[in-house]
Amino acid sequence: MERIVTVVPEDGLHARPASQFVETANSFDAEIQVGRTEDDALVSAASMLAVTGLNVSHGEEVRLVADGDDAEAALDALEEVLSTPESGDEA
Repeated sequence: MERIVTVVPEDGLHARPASQFVETANSFDAEIQVGRTEDDALVSAASMLAVTGLNVSHGEEVRLVADGDDAEAALDALEEVLSTPESGDEA
């Protein structure tokens, strides 16, 4: 199962958004991978180092790939993380 999602948080997949993304990915049994849409390389969505190493910025698209019993629920939850602006940064 696969999905393309635009990254909305201003920090991209760095700092808090990446931490929340990895934490969410680890809460599912499905094997989840993430990568840039223009690149065939996918990394484990369960690894903070791998996710931040993609250097994905605000407005870029990523490809999410999940395999397992709860793959669709995992993709739904991760899409929610990536499509929700960070709160608390407008101080």
